[in-house]
Amino acid sequence: MTLADLRRYAVARSLFSPLSLKAAVETLGFVQADPIRAPARAQDLTLRHRVRNYHAGDLERRYALLGIEEDVFINYGFVSQELHALMHPRTGSDGWHKSRRARAALVLEFVRTRGEVHPREVDEHFAHGRVTNYWGGTSSATTHLLDHMHYRGLVRVTRREKGIRIYGAREPLTQDSSRTLAERVDRLVDFVVDKYAPLPAPSLSYVIARLRYAAPQ
Repeated sequence: MTLADLRRYAVARSLFSPLSLKAAVETLGFVQADPIRAPARAQDLTLRHRVRNYHAGDLERRYALLGIEEDVFINYGFVSQELHALMHPRTGSDGWHKSRRARAALVLEFVRTRGEVHPREVDEHFAHGRVTNYWGGTSSATTHLLDHMHYRGLVRVTRREKGIRIYGAREPLTQDSSRTLAERVDRLVDFVVDKYAPLPAPSLSYVIARLRYAAPQ
């Protein structure tokens, strides 16, 4: 195999003929999201050449109509329903202490009552204070809690408003009983390979290890 062979294989595997937005996301399985716009956001760069007549921001604008989810895979992004079902319910993440579970229950009931909520509404209602976020800055403790509730499948992103996630409650997620644990793991690995191949062995090991974020269980 020559470098030219490998290049042709990589391009043919990744750059399929442009599809509809929904079909492209389902074909890819996962589209990484990133707010950095230099030179453009990751999701727009990914979809620009894979979706017919795609314009920057189309994914967020049409998200509510696509039947997909925002969630963590090996990074944060947009996932197909099949991939989402393989990752949930997430039962192996760190346990919450009693007070955090109580706060989450109150927030969930508030979300159910409202139908959809902006994090600011929840923060104004509960005033949980501020915490240090992943990037070292500070953010609303309520926003932080909503992020964790989203990760655990208690709420979902229904849409975005000026880039901010709007949350809605969801029914408890149950495990797909049609697949064994080994089959679910194999399918998750298949998603990684389908998305990122060809990969050298060290890179493959790295992305497979990141599946602990997708399915800590």
